[in-house]
Amino acid sequence: MAQVLLFHHAHGLTSGVRDFAEGLRCARHTVHVPDLYDGQVFDDLEEGVGYAEQLGVGTIIARGVAAAEGLPNGLIYAGFSLDVMPA
Repeated sequence: MAQVLLFHHAHGLTSGVRDFAEGLRCARHTVHVPDLYDGQVFDDLEEGVGYAEQLGVGTIIARGVAAAEGLPNGLIYAGFSLDVMPA
């Protein structure tokens, strides 16, 4: 089965993203889901995008790169919306 590095969207690491990852796990994939927002979750898209802008694109990408370090070759990178950038 596949090893997947899944990045959340601008709302943060929501229950919907966690549920999606769990669905992949149920299909016997290994899924890594880093929290690029340090626990921040936003109901409002504009607030989530604003937080991403506050962090900076470079920081988000660097966090994504750090999340991939040490993971195996052949890793599948996936992301939702805004956080497809680190993928």
